[in-house]
Amino acid sequence: MKSPAAIAETLGQRLKQARLNRDLTQQEVAERAGLSRKAVLNAEKGKAQLEVLIAILQALELTAQLDNFLPPQPPSPIQLAKLQGKQRQRASGQRGQGDRDKDEDEQEAPEW
Repeated sequence: MKSPAAIAETLGQRLKQARLNRDLTQQEVAERAGLSRKAVLNAEKGKAQLEVLIAILQALELTAQLDNFLPPQPPSPIQLAKLQGKQRQRASGQRGQGDRDKDEDEQEAPEW
């Protein structure tokens, strides 16, 4: 298994290759991304913060690749159950019994 530093270095090399494939200089990418040239240089060495990496990917028009890199994760069935809480199994039939005595004309309109 590769270390996080080795993976970061590989990502940096891929960023550099993507930049070169587009015939862009580090300065041009930096300007497009709103970063310094040094930030681009560091990213290409595998030393960048996540926001810097995303800015460079946007400048290189590669953000569509992020879904391949880390696809959206659906919630697990256990997590869904926790989020939904205890669901009612059936209606109790007790709601609104007092309203049956009123005529339809006397019932109040809902306040929305």
